[in-house]
Amino acid sequence: MGFMSELPDKLKDINARLAKFETMAELLYWDMRTIMPEGGFEAHADAMDYVQTEAFRLSNSDELYDILKGLSEPDEWNQLDDDWQFIVKTMREDQERSRRIPEEVFRRKVAISTESERAWEEAKKANDYGIFQPHLEKMIEITKEIKSYTHPGTEIYDALLDEYERGMDSATIDRIFTELRDGLVPLVKKILAAPQPDDSKFQRTYDTEAEKKVEKYLLNYIGFDFGRGTTAESEHPFTLDVCSTDVRVTNHFRTDNCIDPMFSAIHEGGHAIFEQNVNPKFKDTVAGGCSYLGIHESQSRFFENILGRNINFWRPIYADIQKLQPELSDVTLEEFAAEINHVRASFIRTAADEVTYCLHVILRYEVEKAIFRDNVPVSELPALWNKLMQEYLGIVPANDAEGILQDMHWSDGSFGYFPTYLLGSIYDGMFLDKIEADLGPVDDLLAAGRIGDIRAWLNRNIHWYGSRRLPKEVLQSVCGREATAEPLLRYFREKYSKYYELG
Repeated sequence: MGFMSELPDKLKDINARLAKFETMAELLYWDMRTIMPEGGFEAHADAMDYVQTEAFRLSNSDELYDILKGLSEPDEWNQLDDDWQFIVKTMREDQERSRRIPEEVFRRKVAISTESERAWEEAKKANDYGIFQPHLEKMIEITKEIKSYTHPGTEIYDALLDEYERGMDSATIDRIFTELRDGLVPLVKKILAAPQPDDSKFQRTYDTEAEKKVEKYLLNYIGFDFGRGTTAESEHPFTLDVCSTDVRVTNHFRTDNCIDPMFSAIHEGGHAIFEQNVNPKFKDTVAGGCSYLGIHESQSRFFENILGRNINFWRPIYADIQKLQPELSDVTLEEFAAEINHVRASFIRTAADEVTYCLHVILRYEVEKAIFRDNVPVSELPALWNKLMQEYLGIVPANDAEGILQDMHWSDGSFGYFPTYLLGSIYDGMFLDKIEADLGPVDDLLAAGRIGDIRAWLNRNIHWYGSRRLPKEVLQSVCGREATAEPLLRYFREKYSKYYELG
């Protein structure tokens, strides 16, 4: 930054120290979710508590407070470029909130979260919500307590939404989701009433070792850099940004289904490609990576759905996929495309088609509002879940594992996260319009194997900026308009009217 003052260098030093704590915490988390033996839990949990507490202390220290305050003074502030002004402003806002959290409360949250995640895994495997229920109750209460410190006077669910998509609130989400739901419900009814594709060829046993080879092939194809990333297995697929040169993805492989792991790979690969292509200038700062999860989900879901569920994505590579996954050798490309775009009323969000997926997210949004606005008891949440599943999709889960226990998000306190998935899909409709205006039809690009051109557009227009632009600024800068579900609805209508011959 070229200052006479030492303040900018001091800020860089603290940011580097904070980044080291984050790296240690991410590695512990990776280990706990992938390869840690059962006997390692206590030691890992203790180490996680230590690392996160030290990072909490540093991020809320008087030392950092004085540096940020000093850099906000006119003489210092005016020497900062726009990027560093954003960094300092964001760090001050975050610290002002975080400093209000007593350390004892923060440490209690870490401990509750660690135990809660472990209980969720146990409950899901045992198909027993009762195992998880007391931990979920604690997670909700500690979340409320923390938000009372960080966002005093703010409605709690709006505070949670803002945490995951800055500048977002339930009034905005209600407007967009209502626009989507009102157009989607009649379309889904038409699709489900239409003749369905024959999926009998897919009812077979699959080799999970072959699925792992397909995963690596697909990640390579879409542009995941294995020189700066790796893969592993976990109960629930996720992406973890250890640092910009170490971005990791996990997957869950199944003997009864080879398609879900393919699309988990493409989805998590989309997340990882974002993180691998942020401007290096933002390394070790709040602008590095992307903390706006609607924007982040837009990228994972763009690769997964807009690209991956397009038959033209597979035209250049399907023969290779068949060799890697021999169980598909008698499945034509057209049959495969019909299956990956088969709209079903199904229970599992992560395995849902791109159309009904929207309703899965709206369901979770409604449950979260019930938790934090209506104070629905935790004991009643499975019944509420099942009621909404019946209302939105016409089906009722047979057990908790395929119902309320299917997602890990609430086990670590990620309330307000679920709406970002649907926001991401809504943004995708807008991005698709812009890409086709700039590059031409996506169908043609994919059929020609030019997915790299699309990825480069995303790198250039979205990934490069990390968290530097707020979500609404991204939409204005890239698309020239505010969020709207109209392009996504148009995409669904055009695509699925052809697949299901709706007329």
